Amino acid sequence: MNKSERRQALLRAARTVFSEKGYHEAKVDDIVALAKVAKGTFYLYFPDKRSVFGELVRGLFSRLGGAILRVDPSADVEAQVKHNIRAIVAVLLDDPALTSILLSHAAGLDPAFVKELRAFRQEVKLLLEQSLAEGQRLGVIEPGDTELYATFTIGALKEVLFENALEDQARPRERIVTALYDLLRRGYLRMDPAPGQPALRAEPGQPAPRAEGEPEAPAPRPPPAPEDAAPARAARSERASPPRARRTRPRGN
Repeated sequence: MNKSERRQALLRAARTVFSEKGYHEAKVDDIVALAKVAKGTFYLYFPDKRSVFGELVRGLFSRLGGAILRVDPSADVEAQVKHNIRAIVAVLLDDPALTSILLSHAAGLDPAFVKELRAFRQEVKLLLEQSLAEGQRLGVIEPGDTELYATFTIGALKEVLFENALEDQARPRERIVTALYDLLRRGYLRMDPAPGQPALRAEPGQPAPRAEGEPEAPAPRPPPAPEDAAPARAARSERASPPRARRTRPRGN
């Protein structure tokens, strides 16, 4: 086994140990025992546990960056967006230990490493912001604050992944992908209508278009016709005003 292969073996062992024990409980002794190398060999490649975890994190970030493809608005936008969501979900679910630590508040970790985790999360957020800004330029993302869009998206994904990890039976990945796409489709995604169908845009003075399956809102009560308005006002005035007594002038003697 050459140096590169041994380094990869240590990284694979560390990934397994972090997955089983979490970052705080994982020990270098656990990693070298699983990798079947001497403890001194570990320190030839990594100075400590944090450094090996940091390399795993950088690898995860690299895979996330490679998973996001540039959307071509002239092709099937829905398929491309779903592909990106599917690829991101796969990268994160394939590394549950790293994902849970990276998306958590990192309680119990040393301050220096917490700082590194925050920097990583900011890099992920910036990557998503850049993708959203590019989507706005291409016309597939609604105008708005891409930083907030990125925050909302990461927050939704984080909760889905945490809940999925806590469930006795994890949700199918494609169900997660479809639900996330539907959420974004009703949010900042701007999708073109199917060929031959008009765009879902409300005309001035008309109600907003309904999404498929959405119940129709009750029609508002129409205002009175102009020719009926004056008699109606007169009738209301007569009902509201009491009859006035007629004053008579007394006759002189």
